[in-house]
Amino acid sequence: MKKLIDFPYSHVLVLGLAKSGTAAAKVLLESGIKVRINDLKASEQDESVISLQSLGAEVITGGHPLSVLDGIELIVKNPGISYENVLLKEAMDRDIPIITEIELAGNLAEGTIVGITGSNGKTTTTTLVYEMLRHSGEKVKLAGNIGIVATEVARELPTDAKMVLELSSFQLMGIQSFRPKVAVLLNLFEAHLDYHKTFSNYMSAKGAIFQNQLQDDYLVYNADDPNVVTLTAEAKSVKVPFSVKNKQENGAWTDHVHVYFKEEKIIAIEDIVLVGTHNLENILAAISAAKLSGATNEGIQEVLTSFAGVTHRLQFVTQIHERFIYNDSKATNILATQKALSSFSKPTILLAGGLDRGNEFDELIPYFTNVKAVVVFGQTAEKIRNTALKAGIHTIVSASDVQDAAQKAYAISEKGDVILLSPACASWDQYRTFEERGDMFMQAVHTIK
Repeated sequence: MKKLIDFPYSHVLVLGLAKSGTAAAKVLLESGIKVRINDLKASEQDESVISLQSLGAEVITGGHPLSVLDGIELIVKNPGISYENVLLKEAMDRDIPIITEIELAGNLAEGTIVGITGSNGKTTTTTLVYEMLRHSGEKVKLAGNIGIVATEVARELPTDAKMVLELSSFQLMGIQSFRPKVAVLLNLFEAHLDYHKTFSNYMSAKGAIFQNQLQDDYLVYNADDPNVVTLTAEAKSVKVPFSVKNKQENGAWTDHVHVYFKEEKIIAIEDIVLVGTHNLENILAAISAAKLSGATNEGIQEVLTSFAGVTHRLQFVTQIHERFIYNDSKATNILATQKALSSFSKPTILLAGGLDRGNEFDELIPYFTNVKAVVVFGQTAEKIRNTALKAGIHTIVSASDVQDAAQKAYAISEKGDVILLSPACASWDQYRTFEERGDMFMQAVHTIK
């Protein structure tokens, strides 16, 4: 196991355990660094706490007393903890640097890093790049926001291997020198403003993915997104655009019959399994990153003719009596649901609702062209009902949760219909994660079947 090299801090606070905090604490301890851990919800009887104490960590649970900052030179925080946290505000007043575990992973990794971010499509694109490299015979590992702790992967990454990272804005806010060889910026729209406060702050966090890149690195970016074009204008790295609208001599593009990388024809669109314009954007980005990282056309083609999507992201669940059922539980915002609705021309029954963050849903109305009915649930049920009424939809059904919604959607469906769970909201009003919400939906679907 590799240790941190040239690490300039001798006493570090790990704020928040979970998977990433535990991994960060372990690598710090094993690198000979003094570690204090503070977690609000953890118990001193937890197995992870006992294990870290046995390695020499000081663990403080049950609160965030300001005294935990005494003597601390650096904080490694859980990405989900807001910078509005009292402890972090005090740390900033004391000029204590704050990073996330991704910064440690960048220090540890000896192989090539491919980093992928954006408001939507991160998981699909990250998975595509990983599979394209794997099918091309490259040594490659998957990690990051996709659910695999980057530090743990980086510690075992050989020099001749690649690490493909999905990166959130929360993770990217906490970097200092992290530098991917290939960075990918998919798109930018207003998201997570409850955390970042302004769109400008959010864009700055996303832009951190290329802030440390040099002239021999690559930045794959969406040439069709004005926000992305503006943000990447001053990048030092080699810019590689992708576009579904225009030919890109130095990047990936489509003539809507074939997909190309520069002048090279890669694959016919009719041979690609993934549906939707948004997935075509993800595919162009993935091809660019994969080609720049050593993937072969054969490896890319093998993936695109077989890969049907990641779990909870416009995932085909099953067909029941000619009803086509899709799980898009990862659609936790309006743009994601817009893109999901744009993927279908069949009559669609939309299942939507969840955590109320104060926004309205009228931006969905232009995408309701094929929506014949809406099943609403969660805190935003009435808001989405009102949006459906404005769109002229007459069949609107209330459900208690996604399991109930699945049953009620099937009851009003007909042969040829698409039944689509695409909530346009976070899950936290009823479910711990969007994965749990999607799993509950799929269980209900299989009960129907």
